[in-house]
Amino acid sequence: MERTCLAVILAAGDSTRMKSSKSKVLHPVAGRPMIAHVVEAVASAGISAVALVVGRDAEEVAKAASINGVGVESYLQQQRLGTGHAVLAAREAIARGYDDILVTYGDVPLQTGEPLKAARQELAEGSDIVVIGFHTDRPTGYGRLLVKDGELIAIREEKDATDAERTVTWCNSGLMVINGRKALDLLSRIGNSNAKGEFYLTDLVEIARSLGCRVTAVDAPEIEMTGCNNRAELAIIERLWQERRRREMMLAGVTMIAPETVFLSYDTVIGQDALIEPNVVFGLGAVIDSGAVIHAFSHIEGAHVSRGATVGPFARLRPGTDLANGAKVGNFCEVKNGRLGEGAKVNHLTYIGDAVIGAGSNIGAGTITCNYDGVNKSETVIGENAFIGSNSSLVAPVTIGDGAYVGSGSVITADVPADALALGRARQEIKPGRASLLRERALAIKAAKKAKT
Repeated sequence: MERTCLAVILAAGDSTRMKSSKSKVLHPVAGRPMIAHVVEAVASAGISAVALVVGRDAEEVAKAASINGVGVESYLQQQRLGTGHAVLAAREAIARGYDDILVTYGDVPLQTGEPLKAARQELAEGSDIVVIGFHTDRPTGYGRLLVKDGELIAIREEKDATDAERTVTWCNSGLMVINGRKALDLLSRIGNSNAKGEFYLTDLVEIARSLGCRVTAVDAPEIEMTGCNNRAELAIIERLWQERRRREMMLAGVTMIAPETVFLSYDTVIGQDALIEPNVVFGLGAVIDSGAVIHAFSHIEGAHVSRGATVGPFARLRPGTDLANGAKVGNFCEVKNGRLGEGAKVNHLTYIGDAVIGAGSNIGAGTITCNYDGVNKSETVIGENAFIGSNSSLVAPVTIGDGAYVGSGSVITADVPADALALGRARQEIKPGRASLLRERALAIKAAKKAKT
């Protein structure tokens, strides 16, 4: 029979060190609130429900935590009296009789499901409390996990540790799982006889052992236990997340020439054999198919790039963009809500907004789809194998037929039939000698102004 599990996520901190107008768990990592990363991690560990202990910005935190259909209930912690007190804010949920109670934190967004599963497995094998620890070569400041004969005998805070105990490099992450049948009894025994008058969750180790309970520990990678208290640590977490995800993608067959310069969002999808050049940023909702090429200094958000398509350098794809196989968006181009057919080309210095471009069409440099009249946005439709000359303005709504040709420098305000030539520009006039007269006039005006000063 599968064991049930309640995840109690502590997210009620005041975030004072974050120096922010919002709760720190709402700050994004890879474009997603860090609390959402935590919920995803506990969901992957097979949890049955989430009890979210909230304080500041309670409604916003609860909303951010509601992902992927995971059942989340919020419990308000009115006072901040320590981690043990925070867990008991979810007393109602804990009392429902889950097999396992997992306690974790909303500001540890790099955690994954594997250590959580390992801790739950220890419970299934007879432990009553399992503490999740991590090994580090910089243990200063952390509580040390003291183990004897396979059992955790104490979590020793550094200020209370002996010189020998300070050499221990296995440290307390703060995360733990508790036997759900004993959880409320054990939690209710935590006292506050300490200098701060707070209820510490770590006291459970001593309490459980005094009652004859089995207490053990499991290990997690140090990176996964990285917590966030301020903006500097947020930047470190972002870097660590990016490094981990880039590596996963490269091992899956994505080529990144300078991976340290590529920035991904949590939902970025890149297919095998895609090539990503340096200094590329992927915003939310980017999907890059196998074999696509993203050249340097491009920004892609909410866009789909199909097999064999190329983007950039210095291109921006905005939400709603869809490039078919072999399409091309070149340097200094922007596409918003634009669909390019197979083999269509938008090579340089062009804006395509709210447009459909047929297969094989070529859009010349400096072309603009004029999609906004100050109130409404309208669509431009360009058929297959059309040619739009450089420096043309297509005033939407407008349709350019298959095989049509728009002369360079045209302003197109009416539909162009298939295979037609459209010219929308003033007739060129030449006035011999007029340039000299214009220069003389300009010089005289300049001299007059100088004389006045």
